[in-house]
Amino acid sequence: MVREDYYSLLGVAKNATEDEIKKAYRKMALKYHPDKNPGDKAAEEKFKKISEAYEVLHDGDKRAAYDRYGHSAFDSGGGRSQSYSYSGNFRDATDIFSEVFGNSGFGDLFGFGSRSQASRNRACRGADLMYTLQISLKDAFTGVEKIIKYHRHAQCKVCGGTGAEKDTKRTTCPTCGGSGFVSMSQGFFHMQQTCSRCEGSGSILEKPCASCRGSGVVVEESKAKVKIPAGVYDGTKLRLSGYGEAGQNGGPTGDLYVVINVADDRLFERHEDDLYCSQKIPFVIAALGGEVEVVTIDGKCSLKIPEGTQCGAVLRLKNQGMPHMNGSNRGSQYVQVDIDVPKSLNKDQREALENFAKNLGVTVNKQAGFFQKLKDKINDKLDDL
Repeated sequence: MVREDYYSLLGVAKNATEDEIKKAYRKMALKYHPDKNPGDKAAEEKFKKISEAYEVLHDGDKRAAYDRYGHSAFDSGGGRSQSYSYSGNFRDATDIFSEVFGNSGFGDLFGFGSRSQASRNRACRGADLMYTLQISLKDAFTGVEKIIKYHRHAQCKVCGGTGAEKDTKRTTCPTCGGSGFVSMSQGFFHMQQTCSRCEGSGSILEKPCASCRGSGVVVEESKAKVKIPAGVYDGTKLRLSGYGEAGQNGGPTGDLYVVINVADDRLFERHEDDLYCSQKIPFVIAALGGEVEVVTIDGKCSLKIPEGTQCGAVLRLKNQGMPHMNGSNRGSQYVQVDIDVPKSLNKDQREALENFAKNLGVTVNKQAGFFQKLKDKINDKLDDL
């Protein structure tokens, strides 16, 4: 029977690098592994062939012999005067997978691997949690304390996290004999699989705790006090140690990370520790100079307007911005000037502005508009009545 070429089986060229061969095998092993194709004999046979191909091509010496002599390099009595002989039994699949996928990658994916019972029963730290807390810009300015509520997996208080009812204990798993694994063979192919009864722990509960159903943890609503420092930035993460998920097998509790979301403000726009806002000022103050009152994050203050200030000019108020987080200084407040032009003028104001325009040599419209003339005529008629 003609045997398939190893390079063709893995879909790589004959000059493929070791890394390319490894990647090709990883991809095909994930596709054809028996655990992903239960009962599929064709997939099982394909998996055996690609494992055989990888066993040869990833080894420099074996690959060199294969390139020179082909499959006969590993046949007993093949007539070749070299030391390579293939007895029909390659390494256990777990060894190959450990080499390609690492000690936990592929095995964890399909429920088998090289993790020992001891590693499954060791104390494990609980998972960290994340909570997003929105605050106002004012709260970010002053600093504030907030009480938050959230749900987490906490240690069961009834069984103390053991998962067992009072006065009961764990016993050796009768399915795996305490090893945490069961063996299975498929022709020359041998694998270990995690025991489904004890889930790899090697022991089972005589009587699971009724409160947590043997898991050792329960979902509960928890509260935490969050101290938010003055000057906190949007996106800042605050760590609360021990407020995360409960650990396993007596391991420590994880942490809670509170992510601060500073809401947009109606008046101010923040850039790091500086604040930006806009302020309308009378056009006469813009022309002649003066002072106006400006709203700040923590009150009001006076802003000096230089003579001849133009619309859109940006003026600075030093130390009126946000406080530096964990510091004593403050940023600045920048005020963009918007000239407030009156929508209507009385007779004296209009004459004054016309004289001002005349002195500047500027021609202005002295005639009232159509609607103003119409309004005046209507008023005259009403007066006659």
